[in-house]
Amino acid sequence: MAETYKNYINGTWTDAIAGATFENRNPADHDDLLGTFPQSDAADVHAAAQAAADAYRTWRLMPAPKRGDILRKAGDILNQRKEELARAMTREMGKPVFETKGDVQEAIDTAYYSATETRRLFGYNAPSEMENKVNLSFRMPIGVCGIITAWNFPMAVPSWKILPALACGNTIVYKPSQDSPLSGNLLAEVLAEAGLPAGVFNVVHGAAECGSAIVEHPLIKVIGFTGSTSVGKHIASRCGDLNKKVSLEMGGKNAQIVMPDADLDLALEGVLWGAFGTTGQRCTATSRLILHENIHDDFVNRLITRAGKLRIGPGLDAATEMGPVINERQLARIEEYVRIGREEDGALCVIGGDRATDTPATARGWFFKPTIFIDVTRNMRIAREEIFGPVLSVLKARDLTEAIDILNDTPYGLSSSLYTSNVNDSFRAIRDIEAGITYINVPTIGAEAHMPFGGIKGTGNGHREGGWTVFDIFTEWKTVYIDYSGSLQRAQIDNY
Repeated sequence: MAETYKNYINGTWTDAIAGATFENRNPADHDDLLGTFPQSDAADVHAAAQAAADAYRTWRLMPAPKRGDILRKAGDILNQRKEELARAMTREMGKPVFETKGDVQEAIDTAYYSATETRRLFGYNAPSEMENKVNLSFRMPIGVCGIITAWNFPMAVPSWKILPALACGNTIVYKPSQDSPLSGNLLAEVLAEAGLPAGVFNVVHGAAECGSAIVEHPLIKVIGFTGSTSVGKHIASRCGDLNKKVSLEMGGKNAQIVMPDADLDLALEGVLWGAFGTTGQRCTATSRLILHENIHDDFVNRLITRAGKLRIGPGLDAATEMGPVINERQLARIEEYVRIGREEDGALCVIGGDRATDTPATARGWFFKPTIFIDVTRNMRIAREEIFGPVLSVLKARDLTEAIDILNDTPYGLSSSLYTSNVNDSFRAIRDIEAGITYINVPTIGAEAHMPFGGIKGTGNGHREGGWTVFDIFTEWKTVYIDYSGSLQRAQIDNY
C-alpha cells in the first residue's frame, strides 16, 4: 500500500483541510506509486501563512549568527543523509543517482554558505553632510516568503531560495512541484531536526490553485519562483498589482559555440553533458549547438556516434547515463516539438526522435531517445522555443561574430558557452553574449552555489539567486540617521 504524505504546517504534519490528494509516481516506472500527497487549497495556504507570520515575530529577533548555526547543522544532516535523499529524489523525478547526489550537494553547499553569510549581512555607512551626525544602513528581513519551485532540482533550487531567506530572518511558505513533492517533505524533516522553530518553514502541496493562493495571500510579502516563463509572467503581473517583491527564474534556450581552435574532444564531452544531462530538463540545458562551418560535418558525425551510445534507463541503475522524462505530458510535448522540427523546411533529424520503450528497463517509463537536428536555422521554432527535453538543434556559423549573433537571437538569456583556445575571442564573447551566465570551455550547465545565478530577457526579472546577490531578494534596506548635535540641522535644504 502506498504511503500517505502530509503538509508541514507550524511544525505539524497535517492533511489538506478539504481532504483531497494527488499521486506521485516514478517516471522510470509509472506502476511504481511513491505515495499520495495533499491537494491543498487557499485554506491550507492561509494556515501556513498565519503560522509563518506568527513565527516571524521571534525568528527575526534571533541573532543572525544563531540562525546560521541552525543552517550549518542542516548542512551536516543533509551530508549525513545524502545517499538516502538522492535515491528518494531519483525515484520521484528520474535523473540518475550521480546527478541527484549533486543536487543534494548543492543544498549542502548553500546551507554552509548561508550559515557563513549570517555573519556578513553587511550594511553600508557613509559620512554625513552635517556636523555631529552619523549615517548608517542595515539589511532588514521582509517577513513571510512564498517559494514556488519546479521539479527538476527538487533539493538544490529550493535551497537557493529558502536557506538564504531563513538566514536573513524571514519565514517560509513553500510549495514544491507536484512532480517532486517528497523532496519538500524531506527538506522539512532536515530543517526540523536541525532545530528550526515551528512555523518558520512550512510546506503546502498542491497544484495551480495552491500556487495562486500563495501569490495572493496578504501575509506573504515576497515571492520566489522557478518555473516556466508563461507562469512567471503571470506571477509578476499579480505581484505588480499587489505591490509584492518577486524574483523570477524562468526558461532558457542556451547555446554552446565551438570554434575550430577548440579542444574538440572536450567540446564534444561538453555538449553531450549539457544537452542530455538531466535528460535535457534543465533551464540551463544546451539546446542549441553553434558550430563553425570548418568543423561542422566532422563534429556532427562524432556527436551522433557518441549520443547513440548513451545508456538510457532508470536512474537507480548505476549504469544509466540518461534517465526518463518527468511525465507523460512532457513526453507528449517533446514529441510535438520533434514533429514541428521535422516539418520545418530544411531541418533534419539525424538521431532519435521517438520514445525509448524498446527494452524491459524502459518499457514502463517515460523515456525519450537523445535527439539531434542538423541544418537548423535561427528562425525555426526548435531553435527559439524551450523544449525541456533531450533535443539538440545544431546550427552553422561562418565566424565568431555570426555565432554570437545567432546565440543572442532568442527570447531568452540564461546560460551560454564558448569553446576556443583563443583568449581574445573568449573575452569578446564574454563582452558580447547576452546572457546572465557565460562559460568558457565548459558546458552551459554547472552553476556553483556561491556565485550569482540568473538571466536576462525572458529568463528573469533582474534578480540573481546564489552567492551574495540572493540576499538582495530577501532583505530590505533601512537607512538610519543619528544626529547628536543638539540642534535642528536641515538636510535637503540649500546649506551652501
